[in-house]
Amino acid sequence: MAPSKSVSKLVNGNSVKVFMSASELLLEYADNVLKDPLDPLFRKIRRDNPNVTRKLVPVHGAMECLFEMGFVEDGDYLILPSTVELDQVKKIWDELKDERNVILRQKEKVEAVARSAAPIIVDPYYPCYPLVQMLPYHSDVEIRKQLFFQKVVTQMTHVLRYENLWLQQKALEVLPVWELEEEAKKRAVNQSYDPGTTFDMYDCLVLALLNWFKTRFFTWVDAPPCQYCYDETTAQGMVPVTEEELRWEAGRVECYKCNSCQKLTRFPRYSNPEKLLETRAGRCGEWADCFTLFARTLGFEARFVLDWTDHAWTEVYSVSQQRWIHCDPCENVYDKPLLYEVGWGKKLTYVIAFSKDDVQDVSWRYSSNHKELLQRRQECDESWVVNTIHMLNNQKLKSVPTARKLDLVNRLITELVEFGTEKTSKGQNLPGRTSGSILWRIARGEAGGLTVQKTEPYIFKLTEMEKRTSLFHLKYRCSNDDYVRLSDNGSRTHGYTALIYSSKNIFRMEEHDSHMFYLARTVGADEAEISWKFDFG
Repeated sequence: MAPSKSVSKLVNGNSVKVFMSASELLLEYADNVLKDPLDPLFRKIRRDNPNVTRKLVPVHGAMECLFEMGFVEDGDYLILPSTVELDQVKKIWDELKDERNVILRQKEKVEAVARSAAPIIVDPYYPCYPLVQMLPYHSDVEIRKQLFFQKVVTQMTHVLRYENLWLQQKALEVLPVWELEEEAKKRAVNQSYDPGTTFDMYDCLVLALLNWFKTRFFTWVDAPPCQYCYDETTAQGMVPVTEEELRWEAGRVECYKCNSCQKLTRFPRYSNPEKLLETRAGRCGEWADCFTLFARTLGFEARFVLDWTDHAWTEVYSVSQQRWIHCDPCENVYDKPLLYEVGWGKKLTYVIAFSKDDVQDVSWRYSSNHKELLQRRQECDESWVVNTIHMLNNQKLKSVPTARKLDLVNRLITELVEFGTEKTSKGQNLPGRTSGSILWRIARGEAGGLTVQKTEPYIFKLTEMEKRTSLFHLKYRCSNDDYVRLSDNGSRTHGYTALIYSSKNIFRMEEHDSHMFYLARTVGADEAEISWKFDFG
């Protein structure tokens, strides 16, 4: 019998060493329950337990195995309800044991061949190439290369959907184009007050699209509300995918039980952008998928960006700035590539960008420490990654007209020059993650925003005009998120964080239905503060 989807994902989606480590911990949890099913201590696991956050959360399929055993989320804990049949736990235990035994038997065969084939020295997890030919066994290195390659090629194919004119027409039916253009015009006027800006109308349109998408169109889902009574629900693990869900390319379906009526609600994780125009809900993958479609529909050159440490976003090419710009629709963030490493505290490895014309390793744009980044890139040999991306990119270029090819090559050269210089986060506001529940963010180690915001302290000083008139008049307009310094010819500055001295656990809230805009305390934070500093001496 084939293993369950969660175990298959754990086996096929990770290296051998990662699988062995995660499965060992999962077996330990299952063992404890099976040996002493009445002990409540064995039925409860803290979500912030280092073993969980390090060995299970980042591993493909590991948490799904726990959920398939019957564990559910309950506040700070994962619990195994007393109503769960032990057969569920035993089933996953058996499957994990079987998969581990297959690997261990292969390891023993490799060791036996290695002993008889002196003087060849073989690491059992990394056998040399001749042994791969001799045995029905692929080395961990080769498997990782195959998985890496397949992941890249799959995404290269996926982004071609955004070019479907019929799909773009469907996207236009829900895009408030006129409203976005009007908002962009207002932003462009504000930007014109800054003589150093290179923004144009199209850059401002991207900003307007980001804001509309985040605040009015798409919804983040931790646990969906009950489809019957709309009360809160609790995760129950994964359930089989139906034919209808498969038609819309649901890779998996999460199941949630209502805390009130006890009925079950399904949450399919769709990867079809057409379906996402209808559901308008999901997590980072769904957000980036739908947003990239909108960007292409409005005529922007856009890339879908996939982060190997479990995130996704978009890059949009700015003609006025002659570079690719980072855009994260989940966070409503524009051009802050160090957000993840500095703000969230992520340990990035591979960040690959995909468009209809190219595929690029853009990891270096998102790190301020290239040396440490390179040390973490252990999934595949670095030269193999470089050559593979180069080969795939050249294949793309073969079908591109000559003039367009020249333009793309020039862009690539500019991009590679950019990658050669490490970025600095000085003067940037790079908070922790805001999308997702606070416990989920903490478990992933991405809740860096629950601290003092990393922004350069600003101190107001009087201008010569204000000194002459003995007048200082400053207004902050929350609806526009800008400052107007009336005592200095009405000069404007966009963004409340631009002129603050310090801030802790504060964010700007937009409620478009009620036309309310205000600064508020971050959800989940016990306290918050914000300060402005004036030096009129």
